[in-house]
Amino acid sequence: MSSIKIEPILKQVTPVLPDGLGFGRHFTGRMFSQRFTEAEGWSEPAIGPYENLVLNPAAAALHCGQMVFDGTKAYRRSDGDLNLFRAERNCERFNRSAERMGMPPVDVALHFDAIEMLVALEHRWVPDVDAGSLYVRPVMIATEPVLEVRASREYLHYIILSPVGPYFPDGFNPVSVYVSHDQVRAVRGGTGEAKTPGNYAASIAVSEAARKRGCQQVLWLDAVERRYVDEVGAMNIAFVYGDNEIRTPPLSGAILHGITRDSVLKLAPDLGYEISETPLKIDDVMRDIQNGDITEAFGMGTAAVIAPVGRLVMLDKEVTLNDNRTGPVAQRLFDQLTGIQYGRIDDPYAWTSRVNIDRRDAAVATS
Repeated sequence: MSSIKIEPILKQVTPVLPDGLGFGRHFTGRMFSQRFTEAEGWSEPAIGPYENLVLNPAAAALHCGQMVFDGTKAYRRSDGDLNLFRAERNCERFNRSAERMGMPPVDVALHFDAIEMLVALEHRWVPDVDAGSLYVRPVMIATEPVLEVRASREYLHYIILSPVGPYFPDGFNPVSVYVSHDQVRAVRGGTGEAKTPGNYAASIAVSEAARKRGCQQVLWLDAVERRYVDEVGAMNIAFVYGDNEIRTPPLSGAILHGITRDSVLKLAPDLGYEISETPLKIDDVMRDIQNGDITEAFGMGTAAVIAPVGRLVMLDKEVTLNDNRTGPVAQRLFDQLTGIQYGRIDDPYAWTSRVNIDRRDAAVATS
């Protein structure tokens, strides 16, 4: 029996979702939370009503930036149950991010159980739209009211859910990517491999500049030489050479340990593709696209799964991939991954965890 308390909510909210669902704009009626103090550790894990946080204006998260988060999804199966996709890896990565930011780890088993219970309770919020899912956002913030530059002695760990459609408004179609040549996101040895808000805050100004150039994402280069490809937006990136070789930058300490990236590295060889993790110089990439050696590029991440790249813009140069159309490699990887996630095809890797709605609803009703 789980130690997570399920608190009653005053009014059951009936999900009413708009046609233009977007991504991360709407939230379910419940959330999970637990608090940490140095004296007691983590205590009082509970699922209760979704509500605003009450923070002291001096909370350490607001001044020293001690915050981490992660993201996974729940997918509706054709039989009505839900699939979680490699959620235990997200729980482990959450702790890796917390460690990098000097924050206490959470119990991985309890974290996973909290996700599963919360998703089961809120399963009616999974949108019945193409590529719809329930996005799971775990967060930890430092709450001690202190202005000293040190680790907080108090923390809040919470999980919220958001019914989402495709990450990009145009769905699974090629995106345009702007190469940031003068500003960087993260450096090796820094916090680039941690999912902490500061990494994403550092990307916003360049992302806005990219939009003015007609691009939806930013390709970041390494922070030391500004010559090597790191990652694109909030995703890892890969390039297809010829018909069947996929190259992606190695994990350098500056880029995220992407779970979708790891899934592609395991899945692609079984589909007949060669995989290599190798440093990629941006000048070589631009040249190889222009001369046709690179036939496709795509981002890899939880939000978009696979995001084909149709155009790269760098300074006054612009190159197009596959006539700005989705290529066969990106399409096949997307179909295979989403097929496993939604339970449409077999999962030979044991990546999915099935949430049986009928059984869990009955358990919750009697708890």
